[in-house]
Amino acid sequence: MTNIIKVRFMNKVMLIGNVGTEPEVRYVDQGVAVARFRFATTEKGYTLQNGTQVPDHTDWHNVLMWRRLAETVERYVHKGDKLYIEGRIRYTSYDNKQGQRQYVTEIWADSMEMLSSKPAASQQPSVSQQATTPQQPSAPQPTATAANTTGDMPF
Repeated sequence: MTNIIKVRFMNKVMLIGNVGTEPEVRYVDQGVAVARFRFATTEKGYTLQNGTQVPDHTDWHNVLMWRRLAETVERYVHKGDKLYIEGRIRYTSYDNKQGQRQYVTEIWADSMEMLSSKPAASQQPSVSQQATTPQQPSAPQPTATAANTTGDMPF
C-alpha cells in the first residue's frame, strides 16, 4: 500500500496597521481601478528582566488593491486609518532609468476591514476582492517611490 502525499503551497499575509500615505488610485486597462499605498505595522517595545529597553519596531509595506477593493479605498481610506488586510506577498523587479535592477516587495490585498473609528453613517463593512473578481491582471510597473521607507509615522 502506497501513501500519496499532496503538498500544497500557501502564500497568505494578514496585517493590522495604519495607512502611511494617502492612497493613490489609478485606472488601467478597461477602467480597472488599482490602489497603491504604504502601510505601517508596529510591534510594541518591551523591557527585559534586566531593565534593557527594546524599542517599538515598525515595518513598512507596499499594498496594492484591485477593482472594487481599490474603489472602496479611493472613497473611504485615508492616511492614518487603521486597517486589517489579508492578501499575499508578490516580489517584482524592474530596471530604473539608470539601468539598475530594483526589487520591490508588495502585498496584493484580497480583502480588508476598516478598523478606524468613524461616524456611524460613513462606516463601511469589510470588502473582499475574491467575492467580485477571481482573476487579476498583471501588475503595472512599480515605481521607485514605492520603495521609499523614509518619512513621518502615520500615527
